[in-house]
Amino acid sequence: MRRSSVIVVVSAFLAAVGVWMLIPTWRLPQTLRVLPTSHACGAALLTCATALAMLGLVSLHRACRQTAAAVRSSAGRGSPQRMVLSHPDMRHLLEAVELVSARAAEAIRHAEMRARETEIQIRVVTAERQHLEAIIHSISDAVLVTNAFDELVLANDSAARLFGFDLDAARRTPIDRVVRDEQVVTMVRDMRHSRTRGGRRIVEYKTQTPSGERVYKATLSCISGQDDEPEGVVAVLHDMTREREVAQMKNDFVSNVSHELRTPLASIKAYAEMLIDGEAADQKTAHEFYEIIHNEANRLSRLIDNILNISRIESGVVRINKQPLSLTVVLKEAIEVIAPQARQKQIAIVEQISPAIYQTLADRDMLYEAVLNLLSNAVKYTPEKGRITVETIVDESRKTVTCLISDTGVGIPPKDLPFIFDKFFRSEANSRVAKGTGLGLSLVKHIIETVHHGRLLVRSEVGKGSTFGFELNLTE
Repeated sequence: MRRSSVIVVVSAFLAAVGVWMLIPTWRLPQTLRVLPTSHACGAALLTCATALAMLGLVSLHRACRQTAAAVRSSAGRGSPQRMVLSHPDMRHLLEAVELVSARAAEAIRHAEMRARETEIQIRVVTAERQHLEAIIHSISDAVLVTNAFDELVLANDSAARLFGFDLDAARRTPIDRVVRDEQVVTMVRDMRHSRTRGGRRIVEYKTQTPSGERVYKATLSCISGQDDEPEGVVAVLHDMTREREVAQMKNDFVSNVSHELRTPLASIKAYAEMLIDGEAADQKTAHEFYEIIHNEANRLSRLIDNILNISRIESGVVRINKQPLSLTVVLKEAIEVIAPQARQKQIAIVEQISPAIYQTLADRDMLYEAVLNLLSNAVKYTPEKGRITVETIVDESRKTVTCLISDTGVGIPPKDLPFIFDKFFRSEANSRVAKGTGLGLSLVKHIIETVHHGRLLVRSEVGKGSTFGFELNLTE
């Protein structure tokens, strides 16, 4: 029997007996009356009952304190432990506490496992997001990603530069507040509202920039979520401006080449037909026809050579043999070749050339071709009894040598100066002065800038002449 139960029963019995002895004898039946000394005995019994009750309370209080200490000790060990107490009346309470503690520990273990799984999932999602962001930021095209509320959730640097917004500040911001171009906002919203699954749209997008109009190919795709419902849009804008320009340049090139080839071929064909038809009645006329055919054939040959040279240089397949050489030697060789043409027009060639000790690293044949083209143009566009000055300037402090070829020719209008090195470009004001293919200066530009990494120089004044030149680095 439990200790507390014994104390309760004994205390109750003593209290009952003591109360019975304290009841006045005149109020009891005769058979139940007790001796007068029963009052003292009753008081003693009540006192014992009270003492036993106090003892039980003290024992219970002590047992409660021990139980609390045991529970705290078990909780401090972090895992449920078997709690042992000396008081047997607390066994059921301790069993209940141990059961609750065990269940709580099990719940904690499950919660920790779920927390670890959630942390792993968060790390995986974070790694995947970082990987996705790295891929998007490495794309040169502008990329915009929106959610189901048309908020910008992801973009790259190209998109930020194109539309002028801050990447960090634009996160979770409605796209119409980030992208001020209504055309782009409309494209994104229309794509999301279309609920297109697994498809995409390709549209053309044009915008004006400080450098001019830019053309983009916009590819839009829906992001499918649960139940295949569109939850956002991915827009990729590819800059097509340069490709359009290249395509147009190719078309212009083919058109110009066809026109330039047709002109000498038409002359050759016409004079050949006249010779066949016997229209050259005398030897002198036949000789003139032969000379025209010969000149046009040479012109056609030069045109083809220039086209091939420019193509090889632009494609990078040309063989370049750079060696230390003197620019003075190359200039003198080119002057000797062009001198007969200059004498025919009574054009004086003045040489102001530095000593041959200064050398530059260059491809001899290509540099000779560039100098010869510049001298040929100077002779063609200089009237009779004019003057051509060939000058070299050596700057030892900058380690450069500059070649200047000046003439007293017709000059070039200011509006045409920015385009004179373009393929097939010829100034309308000077097209009647001399014939040409429009490829000579373009070839010079490629030889000096592309092959030798030099710098071209040009200045001109209508009616007073032009100065063409280039600057190259000296060898150490």
